[in-house]
Amino acid sequence: YSWNCIHSHKYSDNMSSAASAVASNIARQVVKGSRSWPHKSPALIKVIENNAPISISPDHDLPMGSWSSAQIRDAVSDHVMLTWAPGKARHNTPIITHGEGPYLFDDKGNKFLDWTSQAICSNLGYDLPDSVIDATMKQMKELPFVYGGLGIAEVRARLSKLCGEILPGDLQGMVFPSSGSEANEAAIMCARRYTGKYKVINWYRSYHGGTSNAQQATGDFRRWFGGDLIPGFIKASNPYPLFWDLKGDTEEERTQMALNMLEEQVLNEGPDSIALIQFESVVGGGGVLVPPKGYMQGVRAICDKYDILLHCDEVMVGFGRTGKLFGFQHYDGVIPDIITAAKGLSSAALPISMMATRKHIMDAFDDMPLGWGSTYQGHPVAMACAYENVKYLIKNDVLGHVQALAPKFEDAMKTISENHPSIKQYRSIGMFGCFDVHTPDGSNPQLQHTAIDSAFVAYKKAYTENGLIGLLRPPHLHIAPPLNITESQLMDGFERQDKALYALDEALGF
Repeated sequence: YSWNCIHSHKYSDNMSSAASAVASNIARQVVKGSRSWPHKSPALIKVIENNAPISISPDHDLPMGSWSSAQIRDAVSDHVMLTWAPGKARHNTPIITHGEGPYLFDDKGNKFLDWTSQAICSNLGYDLPDSVIDATMKQMKELPFVYGGLGIAEVRARLSKLCGEILPGDLQGMVFPSSGSEANEAAIMCARRYTGKYKVINWYRSYHGGTSNAQQATGDFRRWFGGDLIPGFIKASNPYPLFWDLKGDTEEERTQMALNMLEEQVLNEGPDSIALIQFESVVGGGGVLVPPKGYMQGVRAICDKYDILLHCDEVMVGFGRTGKLFGFQHYDGVIPDIITAAKGLSSAALPISMMATRKHIMDAFDDMPLGWGSTYQGHPVAMACAYENVKYLIKNDVLGHVQALAPKFEDAMKTISENHPSIKQYRSIGMFGCFDVHTPDGSNPQLQHTAIDSAFVAYKKAYTENGLIGLLRPPHLHIAPPLNITESQLMDGFERQDKALYALDEALGF
């Protein structure tokens, strides 16, 4: 060995001895184990009294309808939150005191024609049939509530049977949640549980609700509020895109192109992963978009080919808005596997919605739970209201009334469009219409997610001054009055609309 080699061995031996001594020393002081470290969670510092004696204002003893405008405004300012609008808008939201026919009245005595049935839901206006009121009160007195998993109220059986009778095909399995969002949640869960698949395809120009899955299914900007983080939802382009045209010289060719795009998307996503194609039968908030001839038949065929369920969201148009009882009935031969409806089910008198499935899907849940539920699903009082409302719609031929007024409705929209250069085009079906607005250079004046443009502020002011009240979704201007509006009231509404649009023409620079 060389001197260096010998020196290296001696150094290594010394190091080993030292390491052994350290290890031995540690072993004598440390117990092998997984003991916790000592720690003390923080003590509550911000102590707030939560058991003060209950004390309510004597204002609550005053009869309903007797509060002054100042009392209402103070309570709104201190306690009311809004949902789809910034909170400060509550300070200028009108105080509505009562309704009569298709009219609403505010605390200042102003009378407004409800030009969009509020959120396209007050389909019978504000003089509800006595049968609806009486049945609702009777149910409230006799059985105000029974939890759907503990008992069956007669009205649940009646409403289910009635809806099964008026729906085409074998759409007969009924669930009655409290809102359109909840109905769409139930539909998504139903499809996933039935198919064992999880992806859902929706249009970009769509709205399906404000709860988690329904909001993620939504295509418009309201989806972003939830962070757009829930997996399993795929967006497809509508057959009527905003800023580009489908290839084809005829509507038939463009429709086929739209269907080719959808089928290719299905193939790229993997048909074995797609549970549901979920479309609005007629897109509502996105601008009253009616699919072109043959499109929905093609969607049904794609679903059949790849074993995907088809869901038609009828929350906005169901129960007569389009001149058919349900929007999908405009598409010959198409029966969806699932439909949802809400607003028109009770004409907005009480919160209730519906999910209906075909028989083979209903039967599949005989041996397993749906996987969706809520305390108020199948609420007896809401069902009693809906039951009599639907009977009224049918027995009084409200559909026939809508069909009779529909040509006059469309003629008025055409006349107004030709009278105002700010209107690019219009669409209408039944008693549901929409104007699209453009600027003098032909461009889109405002996207739905952006703050309201000053031109639409001027229009809204003129709209209100002309005695109209309704939703505003620029660049779309919706028209959807109560379905039982008279012809003279309808024509009066279009005259008011015509006057208001002059302000928009001017504000946009025409």
